[in-house]
Amino acid sequence: MKEFAEPLARLVEEFEKLPGVGARTAERLAYHVLKIEREPAMALARAIRDVKDSLRPCSVCHNIAEADLCWICRADDRDRTRICVVEHAKDLIALEKSGAYQGLYHVLLGRLDPQRGKGPGETTISSLRHRLETPTNPAVEEVILATNPDAEGDATALALKEVLKDLPLKISRIARGLPSGGSIEFANVEILKDALQGRVDVADH
Repeated sequence: MKEFAEPLARLVEEFEKLPGVGARTAERLAYHVLKIEREPAMALARAIRDVKDSLRPCSVCHNIAEADLCWICRADDRDRTRICVVEHAKDLIALEKSGAYQGLYHVLLGRLDPQRGKGPGETTISSLRHRLETPTNPAVEEVILATNPDAEGDATALALKEVLKDLPLKISRIARGLPSGGSIEFANVEILKDALQGRVDVADH
């Protein structure tokens, strides 16, 4: 990028690596950082550093956490008889915003996609199985499969059903209020409420 000074060119290149950011947007962001006062720019740099240095997966559910346990796993007022399984932490956040669910979560950190070589080992499915086999008080009574309603999400839900079928608990799937091929992350609050409240027992399907 000979048209930019070298530090600015590097900043443009880094912004271009972000998802959904094209060359024009990367240039605008870089010029914005150049134009603002030093302190706001340093605040942005510190926020990025802190995200990388201070956050980690929760040791139980794999949600984003600042300590060994995330705030949901630490909370005393959650329904500990239910675990909602999601693909990513951003899906958990979307479901939390719906206000329709007050149980615990398990974040898979991905989903099955055989065409791209992503099998169960690329997720935290084995961690979920171990978690459910570990005695807790109260015991888990229901696992809600809240994977996305597309081919990979459905394949992941089927795999989870197979892995968990011998355990003495109910396995349910969020209802199809979500459009096929849609994404939990981008669904509105009312749709997510309906999907959670209208969940179905996967034993019936």
